[in-house]
Amino acid sequence: MSITQQSRWVQHGEHVRKVVNDCITEGRFLGLAKVDGPADVTIAPIPYELTTSYGQGTADGPAACIEASTQVELYDDLLGDELPANGIINTAEPWDGEGGDLHSQLDGIAKYAAEIYATGGFPIFLGGEHGILPPIIRASPQKVTIVQIDAHADLRSSLGGEPYSHACAAARAIDEGAIALYQVGIRAYCKEELERIEGDERINTWFAREVMSPSGGEEKWRTWLAAISSIQGPVHLTIDIDGLDGSIVPATGTPVPGGLSFWHAIETIDTLFANCNVISADVNEIVAQEDSPLTQFTAAMLTARIAAARIHTLR
Repeated sequence: MSITQQSRWVQHGEHVRKVVNDCITEGRFLGLAKVDGPADVTIAPIPYELTTSYGQGTADGPAACIEASTQVELYDDLLGDELPANGIINTAEPWDGEGGDLHSQLDGIAKYAAEIYATGGFPIFLGGEHGILPPIIRASPQKVTIVQIDAHADLRSSLGGEPYSHACAAARAIDEGAIALYQVGIRAYCKEELERIEGDERINTWFAREVMSPSGGEEKWRTWLAAISSIQGPVHLTIDIDGLDGSIVPATGTPVPGGLSFWHAIETIDTLFANCNVISADVNEIVAQEDSPLTQFTAAMLTARIAAARIHTLR
């Protein structure tokens, strides 16, 4: 490890400890009080940020999302009621940020995720960078198919010599045991990733240029909804918020134009929960926006919809 890397590591550790304390003291998702007993939905913050390669600040994302969620309207049209709609939504204490190196931290995230799964509540993990995905998949009690909303394919073998970079999250999640990958909104990728998409039958990709095209995009979008509707077995939903157009998530680490609308994301969530066995989800790459709460508020609304969709399946 170089001196620069060591310095970044020390700064990262100090910052994450502060973020963890802030998460504990700044409130609970949607402002809902803790309820005793098993939860239907558990919001689990993971303020992890170590391999980001452009914009910084995802370690602050979970706390910012939770704070913004207190301004989200509780009425949900899927439920026809206000959240939690006779369900129980609890917010767990965040991952503690402990670990002396990257792999120790990933092991710590896997342990934290396993503990959240073991509570029995549907987990929604809040990141933090997309590097949280592989340890979540490692911790999953079942082998899953991943459904991914993202601007980036995240299928690199490594970035900057690090195979567990956030730019490799989907590739490492497959290595951790994911059965298949369905991804949509992809519009930033390298040649290596395209070759893997074309050559690996486990990977199914809908590019943003196809589904957002003024001519033919709607038809291509319907093929996406049909494909995810037919997934058999357990599903994990991972939403990197840069999968949405950069105009509505401008503060995420790597905003990219030409992405999905908010309603594309909602339709994906609703379609999955209506047709598949979704066992967990994560919303990641949240960065606190300073001049406007738009980015973290958008993330909070997506998280709230996932919670509502889960509660709807329990009725």
